[in-house]
Amino acid sequence: MKRKTIFLHLLVVFLIALFPVQDVQASKLTDARQGEVKEALERIFEQRSEIIVTHDKGRLENEYTSDPAGQEAFRHELRRMQYMNAWAEHRALKLTKSKSHIRIIRVNVDGDFARVSLVQSHKISYMYMNRILPEQDFGVGTRHAITLKKLGGAWKISKEWYLDPLDENPKLIAVSPDGQAPSVRRSSSTLTSGERYNRKRAVQYANLYAGAAWGAGNKHHYNNKYKDYTDKGGDCTNFASQVLGDPEAGGGLAMREGWRYFAGAGGTKTWVQTDALRHFLSRSGYAKLVAKGKYEQITTPTKQHPDGALALLKPGDLIGYVLHNDDTDHFSIVVGYDDNGYPLVNSHTADRYRVPFDLGWDRNTVYQLFHIQD
Repeated sequence: MKRKTIFLHLLVVFLIALFPVQDVQASKLTDARQGEVKEALERIFEQRSEIIVTHDKGRLENEYTSDPAGQEAFRHELRRMQYMNAWAEHRALKLTKSKSHIRIIRVNVDGDFARVSLVQSHKISYMYMNRILPEQDFGVGTRHAITLKKLGGAWKISKEWYLDPLDENPKLIAVSPDGQAPSVRRSSSTLTSGERYNRKRAVQYANLYAGAAWGAGNKHHYNNKYKDYTDKGGDCTNFASQVLGDPEAGGGLAMREGWRYFAGAGGTKTWVQTDALRHFLSRSGYAKLVAKGKYEQITTPTKQHPDGALALLKPGDLIGYVLHNDDTDHFSIVVGYDDNGYPLVNSHTADRYRVPFDLGWDRNTVYQLFHIQD
């Protein structure tokens, strides 16, 4: 009996040494704090989403610290709200709904500080002011690195970084010639495919792998068959090349010359860099630059282009975006139109799903319209 008591005592001592009570308590405390952080972020992102429609910035301001970095993060959200609504007003639209969903990747709590990485999927809806049409929806996706600080029992954002596709100056929005959203007449909604380019599959691919954006497929993940170049300068051109050239699910353009992707090794310069892809498309005969100009130039009807040069594009074509020095800075894929004929695009970095082609750009942007030769 005595031996058994001694054995049990030694066993308890061993277990306490192996699993200290304070460590278990600390673990529970950490889990509780992580739960608090997640709950706070869900509330904050819901409010950030709502102010785009309600313009009620008062509630949101309380979710940020008063230090310079916290206030800059708050002002960024206000600029976003102002830009979105100014853009809608310039296009005779009204933003009607804004819904956010976040997926938290990592949470690290250290005392009264928490560092979080998360992905947001954001759905935005709009109505036409002067036309009787159904509500229209589009999605964007962003990746965030956030630092929070606990003050007065509440977690507040003290620092944040994310690549925002809607962070533009509301005073620099391009003006439509008639004050309306551009409308492209479509002779047919059926996607036809030529001998070398399958437009239907290209659009399906663009929708399936549009990443974190609301509306995208594949559980909001990129195609893991390809490397992600987001942290290497951006993934937009890599994605455009996939849409055009993936042989199984994409447009099926044959890889040739320097335009190739090697499994495990990655894409060539022509595959992943904007200007290199632009030059290859024209040089190879795979695409034709059918028009180039600022927003007003490509949307205004002319004798040569009665519906504007923008009407020359079809789903499965590309739009290049130039910010300065004639260097292509971004590529997006035309995937269709809204119910009024507004051309919609998908892209990576940041992720977009059926977004009006000019949203997130300003009056100085030059658009390169590339028609893929079927």
